Amino acid sequence: MSSTAGVTVTDKRPVKGNDKWSKLAKRIYSQRYLQVMALLGIIWMIIFNYIPMYWITIAFKDFNIVKPVSEAPWVGLTHFKDFLNDENLGYVIKNTLGMSALKLIIGFPLPIIFAILLSEVRSALFKKSIQTISYLPHFLSWVILGGILATWLADVGIINKLLMGIGLIDQPITYLAEPKYFWTIVVASDIWKELGWSAIIYLAAISSISPELYEAATIDGAGRFQKIFNITIPSIKGTISILFILAVSGILNSNFDQILVLRNSLNESTSNVIDIYVYQVGLVQSRFSYSTAVGLIKSVIALLLLLSSNWVTKKLNDTSLF
Repeated sequence: MSSTAGVTVTDKRPVKGNDKWSKLAKRIYSQRYLQVMALLGIIWMIIFNYIPMYWITIAFKDFNIVKPVSEAPWVGLTHFKDFLNDENLGYVIKNTLGMSALKLIIGFPLPIIFAILLSEVRSALFKKSIQTISYLPHFLSWVILGGILATWLADVGIINKLLMGIGLIDQPITYLAEPKYFWTIVVASDIWKELGWSAIIYLAAISSISPELYEAATIDGAGRFQKIFNITIPSIKGTISILFILAVSGILNSNFDQILVLRNSLNESTSNVIDIYVYQVGLVQSRFSYSTAVGLIKSVIALLLLLSSNWVTKKLNDTSLF
Protein backbone atom coordinates (compact mmCIF):
# COMPACT_ATOMS: atom_id res chain seq x y z
CA MET A 1 0.00 0.00 0.00
CA SER A 2 1.45 3.43 -0.98
CA SER A 3 0.38 7.06 -0.56
CA THR A 4 0.62 9.71 -3.30
CA ALA A 5 -0.53 13.32 -2.79
CA GLY A 6 -2.70 12.30 0.18
CA VAL A 7 -4.38 9.45 -1.79
CA THR A 8 -3.89 5.94 -0.50
CA VAL A 9 -3.39 3.29 -3.14
CA THR A 10 -3.84 -0.38 -2.15
CA ASP A 11 -1.54 -2.93 -3.69
CA LYS A 12 -3.90 -5.59 -5.03
CA ARG A 13 -1.29 -7.80 -6.60
CA PRO A 14 -2.20 -11.45 -6.09
CA VAL A 15 -0.27 -13.34 -3.46
CA LYS A 16 1.99 -15.94 -4.98
CA GLY A 17 1.29 -19.57 -4.25
CA ASN A 18 4.53 -20.07 -2.36
CA ASP A 19 3.84 -17.04 -0.16
CA LYS A 20 0.34 -18.33 0.61
CA TRP A 21 1.60 -21.74 1.68
CA SER A 22 4.39 -20.12 3.67
CA LYS A 23 1.90 -17.99 5.60
CA LEU A 24 -0.29 -21.04 6.19
CA ALA A 25 2.67 -23.05 7.47
CA LYS A 26 3.67 -20.23 9.84
CA ARG A 27 0.13 -19.94 11.12
CA ILE A 28 -0.13 -23.69 11.74
CA TYR A 29 3.21 -23.69 13.52
CA SER A 30 2.17 -20.79 15.73
CA GLN A 31 -0.94 -22.79 16.68
CA ARG A 32 0.85 -26.12 16.85
CA TYR A 33 -0.41 -27.08 20.30
CA LEU A 34 -4.02 -26.36 19.40
CA GLN A 35 -3.57 -28.18 16.10
CA VAL A 36 -2.26 -31.29 17.89
CA MET A 37 -5.26 -31.25 20.24
CA ALA A 38 -7.65 -30.91 17.29
CA LEU A 39 -5.81 -33.64 15.38
CA LEU A 40 -6.17 -36.08 18.28
CA GLY A 41 -9.90 -35.40 18.34
CA ILE A 42 -10.15 -35.98 14.59
CA ILE A 43 -8.20 -39.26 14.86
CA TRP A 44 -10.46 -40.41 17.71
CA MET A 45 -13.56 -39.58 15.65
CA ILE A 46 -12.26 -41.43 12.60
CA ILE A 47 -11.38 -44.55 14.61
CA PHE A 48 -14.53 -44.77 16.71
CA ASN A 49 -17.17 -43.07 14.52
CA TYR A 50 -16.27 -43.49 10.86
CA ILE A 51 -14.33 -46.75 10.57
CA PRO A 52 -17.07 -48.74 12.39
CA MET A 53 -19.56 -47.59 9.73
CA TYR A 54 -18.23 -50.37 7.53
CA TRP A 55 -19.89 -52.91 9.84
CA ILE A 56 -23.31 -51.41 9.07
CA THR A 57 -23.23 -53.86 6.16
CA ILE A 58 -23.88 -56.60 8.72
CA ALA A 59 -27.52 -55.44 8.75
CA PHE A 60 -27.82 -56.55 5.11
CA LYS A 61 -25.98 -59.87 5.57
CA ASP A 62 -26.45 -63.15 7.39
CA PHE A 63 -23.44 -62.63 9.64
CA ASN A 64 -21.89 -65.41 11.67
CA ILE A 65 -19.31 -64.51 14.30
CA VAL A 66 -17.01 -67.40 13.31
CA LYS A 67 -16.55 -65.99 9.79
CA PRO A 68 -15.35 -62.58 8.53
CA VAL A 69 -17.95 -60.01 7.51
CA SER A 70 -16.71 -60.17 3.92
CA GLU A 71 -17.69 -63.87 3.69
CA ALA A 72 -21.21 -63.40 5.05
CA PRO A 73 -23.91 -63.83 2.37
CA TRP A 74 -26.09 -60.86 1.44
CA VAL A 75 -29.75 -61.14 2.46
CA GLY A 76 -30.95 -57.64 1.57
CA LEU A 77 -33.79 -56.25 3.72
CA THR A 78 -34.69 -59.55 5.36
CA HIS A 79 -33.73 -58.49 8.89
CA PHE A 80 -35.61 -55.19 8.56
CA LYS A 81 -38.76 -57.05 7.48
CA ASP A 82 -38.38 -59.50 10.38
CA PHE A 83 -38.23 -56.61 12.85
CA LEU A 84 -41.28 -54.88 11.40
CA ASN A 85 -43.20 -58.17 11.60
CA ASP A 86 -42.01 -59.02 15.12
CA GLU A 87 -44.85 -59.60 17.58
CA ASN A 88 -42.92 -57.67 20.27
CA LEU A 89 -42.57 -54.55 18.13
CA GLY A 90 -45.78 -52.91 19.33
CA TYR A 91 -45.11 -52.84 23.06
CA VAL A 92 -41.38 -52.19 22.59
CA ILE A 93 -42.14 -49.04 20.58
CA LYS A 94 -44.90 -48.09 23.03
CA ASN A 95 -42.59 -48.36 26.04
CA THR A 96 -39.77 -46.49 24.33
CA LEU A 97 -41.90 -43.60 23.08
CA GLY A 98 -43.96 -43.48 26.29
CA MET A 99 -41.02 -43.05 28.65
CA SER A 100 -39.12 -40.77 26.26
CA ALA A 101 -42.17 -38.55 25.74
CA LEU A 102 -42.67 -38.22 29.50
CA LYS A 103 -39.01 -37.35 29.96
CA LEU A 104 -39.30 -34.73 27.20
CA ILE A 105 -42.56 -33.20 28.46
CA ILE A 106 -41.67 -33.23 32.16
CA GLY A 107 -37.91 -33.54 32.28
CA PHE A 108 -37.00 -30.96 29.63
CA PRO A 109 -38.67 -27.85 31.16
CA LEU A 110 -37.65 -28.60 34.76
CA PRO A 111 -33.92 -27.75 34.37
CA ILE A 112 -34.94 -24.45 32.74
CA ILE A 113 -37.26 -23.59 35.64
CA PHE A 114 -34.65 -24.74 38.16
CA ALA A 115 -31.93 -22.60 36.54
CA ILE A 116 -34.17 -19.52 36.45
CA LEU A 117 -35.18 -19.94 40.10
CA LEU A 118 -31.58 -20.55 41.13
CA SER A 119 -30.43 -17.42 39.30
CA GLU A 120 -32.91 -15.40 41.36
CA VAL A 121 -31.40 -16.54 44.66
CA ARG A 122 -29.54 -13.67 46.35
CA SER A 123 -27.56 -15.64 48.94
CA ALA A 124 -24.36 -16.90 47.30
CA LEU A 125 -23.82 -19.54 50.01
CA PHE A 126 -27.35 -20.95 49.67
CA LYS A 127 -27.09 -20.91 45.87
CA LYS A 128 -23.79 -22.82 45.86
CA SER A 129 -25.14 -25.34 48.38
CA ILE A 130 -28.22 -26.06 46.26
CA GLN A 131 -26.08 -26.38 43.12
CA THR A 132 -23.71 -28.83 44.78
CA ILE A 133 -26.54 -30.97 46.16
CA SER A 134 -28.35 -31.04 42.80
CA TYR A 135 -25.17 -31.95 40.86
CA LEU A 136 -24.11 -34.87 43.06
CA PRO A 137 -26.45 -37.61 41.71
CA HIS A 138 -25.11 -37.03 38.18
CA PHE A 139 -21.68 -38.31 39.21
CA LEU A 140 -23.06 -41.61 40.51
CA SER A 141 -23.51 -44.46 38.06
CA TRP A 142 -26.89 -46.06 37.50
CA VAL A 143 -25.56 -49.25 39.08
CA ILE A 144 -25.19 -47.41 42.38
CA LEU A 145 -28.39 -45.40 42.03
CA GLY A 146 -30.27 -48.53 40.97
CA GLY A 147 -29.26 -50.22 44.22
CA ILE A 148 -30.32 -47.17 46.21
CA LEU A 149 -33.70 -47.03 44.45
CA ALA A 150 -34.27 -50.77 44.90
CA THR A 151 -33.70 -50.34 48.64
CA TRP A 152 -35.92 -47.28 48.92
CA LEU A 153 -38.76 -48.87 46.91
CA ALA A 154 -38.69 -52.26 48.65
CA ASP A 155 -41.49 -53.50 50.94
CA VAL A 156 -39.57 -52.29 54.00
CA GLY A 157 -38.01 -49.31 52.21
CA ILE A 158 -38.19 -45.69 53.24
CA ILE A 159 -40.84 -44.83 50.62
CA ASN A 160 -43.33 -47.36 51.97
CA LYS A 161 -42.62 -46.39 55.56
CA LEU A 162 -43.14 -42.71 54.75
CA LEU A 163 -46.38 -43.25 52.83
CA MET A 164 -47.76 -45.57 55.49
CA GLY A 165 -46.71 -43.14 58.21
CA ILE A 166 -48.76 -40.30 56.69
CA GLY A 167 -51.69 -42.60 55.94
CA LEU A 168 -51.59 -42.61 52.12
CA ILE A 169 -51.33 -46.40 51.90
CA ASP A 170 -52.34 -49.21 54.25
CA GLN A 171 -50.07 -51.98 52.95
CA PRO A 172 -46.50 -51.80 51.60
CA ILE A 173 -46.11 -51.88 47.83
CA THR A 174 -43.27 -53.56 45.96
CA TYR A 175 -42.98 -50.80 43.36
CA LEU A 176 -40.40 -52.42 41.08
CA ALA A 177 -42.57 -55.54 40.89
CA GLU A 178 -45.58 -53.56 39.67
CA PRO A 179 -45.46 -52.72 35.92
CA LYS A 180 -47.82 -49.74 36.33
CA TYR A 181 -45.29 -47.87 38.45
CA PHE A 182 -42.25 -48.47 36.24
CA TRP A 183 -42.59 -45.45 33.92
CA THR A 184 -43.09 -43.11 36.88
CA ILE A 185 -40.02 -44.52 38.62
CA VAL A 186 -37.90 -44.15 35.48
CA VAL A 187 -38.95 -40.55 34.78
CA ALA A 188 -38.69 -39.44 38.43
CA SER A 189 -35.27 -41.05 38.95
CA ASP A 190 -33.94 -39.59 35.69
CA ILE A 191 -35.02 -36.10 36.77
CA TRP A 192 -33.49 -36.63 40.22
CA LYS A 193 -30.16 -37.67 38.70
CA GLU A 194 -29.84 -35.12 35.89
CA LEU A 195 -31.78 -32.02 37.02
CA GLY A 196 -28.84 -30.11 38.48
CA TRP A 197 -26.41 -31.11 35.75
CA SER A 198 -28.82 -30.23 32.93
CA ALA A 199 -29.35 -26.78 34.46
CA ILE A 200 -25.67 -25.83 34.13
CA ILE A 201 -25.89 -24.71 30.52
CA TYR A 202 -28.99 -22.63 31.25
CA LEU A 203 -27.27 -21.00 34.22
CA ALA A 204 -24.34 -20.15 31.95
CA ALA A 205 -26.72 -18.61 29.39
CA ILE A 206 -28.48 -16.60 32.10
CA SER A 207 -25.18 -15.33 33.50
CA SER A 208 -24.30 -13.91 30.06
CA ILE A 209 -27.37 -11.62 30.03
CA SER A 210 -26.40 -7.98 30.44
CA PRO A 211 -27.25 -6.65 33.96
CA GLU A 212 -28.18 -3.34 32.33
CA LEU A 213 -31.35 -4.95 30.98
CA TYR A 214 -32.49 -5.84 34.49
CA GLU A 215 -31.49 -2.41 35.81
CA ALA A 216 -33.52 -0.69 33.10
CA ALA A 217 -36.48 -2.95 33.84
CA THR A 218 -36.22 -2.12 37.55
CA ILE A 219 -36.26 1.61 36.79
CA ASP A 220 -39.38 1.05 34.69
CA GLY A 221 -41.04 -0.63 37.67
CA ALA A 222 -40.91 -4.24 36.44
CA GLY A 223 -41.32 -6.93 39.07
CA ARG A 224 -39.30 -10.13 39.39
CA PHE A 225 -41.69 -12.27 37.34
CA GLN A 226 -41.94 -9.60 34.65
CA LYS A 227 -38.15 -9.63 34.35
CA ILE A 228 -38.15 -13.42 34.05
CA PHE A 229 -40.78 -13.53 31.30
CA ASN A 230 -39.61 -10.44 29.40
CA ILE A 231 -35.82 -10.61 29.77
CA THR A 232 -34.51 -13.94 31.05
CA ILE A 233 -36.58 -16.38 28.98
CA PRO A 234 -36.29 -14.44 25.67
CA SER A 235 -32.54 -14.09 26.21
CA ILE A 236 -31.98 -17.85 26.60
CA LYS A 237 -34.46 -18.80 23.87
CA GLY A 238 -31.66 -19.82 21.51
CA THR A 239 -30.11 -22.16 24.07
CA ILE A 240 -33.49 -23.72 24.81
CA SER A 241 -34.14 -24.26 21.10
CA ILE A 242 -30.81 -25.99 20.46
CA LEU A 243 -31.20 -28.33 23.42
CA PHE A 244 -34.80 -29.05 22.45
CA ILE A 245 -33.66 -30.10 18.96
CA LEU A 246 -31.12 -32.50 20.47
CA ALA A 247 -33.70 -33.84 22.94
CA VAL A 248 -36.22 -34.57 20.17
CA SER A 249 -33.60 -36.32 18.03
CA GLY A 250 -32.77 -38.61 20.95
CA ILE A 251 -36.35 -39.55 21.76
CA LEU A 252 -35.71 -43.20 20.82
CA ASN A 253 -32.86 -43.37 23.34
CA SER A 254 -34.31 -44.61 26.62
CA ASN A 255 -31.16 -44.64 28.80
CA PHE A 256 -30.05 -48.26 28.56
CA ASP A 257 -28.12 -48.27 31.87
CA GLN A 258 -31.08 -46.96 33.84
CA ILE A 259 -33.60 -49.40 32.38
CA LEU A 260 -31.22 -52.36 32.72
CA VAL A 261 -30.68 -51.90 36.47
CA LEU A 262 -34.34 -51.19 37.29
CA ARG A 263 -36.08 -53.82 35.16
CA ASN A 264 -36.91 -57.37 36.18
CA SER A 265 -39.09 -60.23 34.97
CA LEU A 266 -42.13 -58.83 36.82
CA ASN A 267 -42.14 -55.42 35.13
CA GLU A 268 -40.98 -56.61 31.71
CA SER A 269 -44.23 -55.61 30.01
CA THR A 270 -43.48 -51.91 30.63
CA SER A 271 -39.67 -51.98 30.76
CA ASN A 272 -38.77 -53.65 27.46
CA VAL A 273 -37.57 -50.78 25.25
CA ILE A 274 -35.65 -50.74 21.95
CA ASP A 275 -32.21 -50.61 23.59
CA ILE A 276 -33.02 -53.58 25.86
CA TYR A 277 -34.56 -55.43 22.91
CA VAL A 278 -31.41 -54.94 20.82
CA TYR A 279 -29.26 -56.10 23.74
CA GLN A 280 -31.31 -59.25 24.27
CA VAL A 281 -31.54 -60.14 20.59
CA GLY A 282 -27.98 -59.16 19.66
CA LEU A 283 -25.90 -60.40 22.59
CA VAL A 284 -28.09 -62.91 24.41
CA GLN A 285 -29.46 -64.62 21.28
CA SER A 286 -26.39 -63.82 19.13
CA ARG A 287 -28.49 -62.45 16.24
CA PHE A 288 -25.93 -59.81 15.32
CA SER A 289 -27.29 -58.98 11.87
CA TYR A 290 -30.84 -58.58 13.16
CA SER A 291 -29.83 -56.31 16.05
CA THR A 292 -27.65 -54.23 13.70
CA ALA A 293 -30.66 -53.74 11.42
CA VAL A 294 -32.76 -52.58 14.38
CA GLY A 295 -30.04 -50.17 15.45
CA LEU A 296 -29.77 -48.81 11.90
CA ILE A 297 -33.53 -48.19 11.76
CA LYS A 298 -33.28 -46.34 15.06
CA SER A 299 -30.38 -44.18 13.79
CA VAL A 300 -32.21 -43.27 10.57
CA ILE A 301 -35.32 -42.24 12.51
CA ALA A 302 -33.17 -40.18 14.90
CA LEU A 303 -31.63 -38.37 11.91
CA LEU A 304 -35.07 -37.62 10.47
CA LEU A 305 -36.25 -36.31 13.85
CA LEU A 306 -33.16 -34.11 14.08
CA LEU A 307 -33.74 -32.60 10.64
CA SER A 308 -37.46 -32.13 11.26
CA SER A 309 -37.09 -30.49 14.68
CA ASN A 310 -34.27 -28.31 13.34
CA TRP A 311 -36.49 -27.14 10.44
CA VAL A 312 -39.50 -26.45 12.70
CA THR A 313 -37.42 -24.55 15.26
CA LYS A 314 -35.80 -22.48 12.53
CA LYS A 315 -39.21 -21.55 11.14
CA LEU A 316 -40.65 -20.66 14.55
CA ASN A 317 -37.88 -18.58 16.10
CA ASP A 318 -35.06 -18.47 13.52
CA THR A 319 -32.78 -20.63 15.69
CA SER A 320 -31.27 -23.90 14.49
CA LEU A 321 -28.26 -26.17 14.64
CA PHE A 322 -27.49 -25.71 10.93
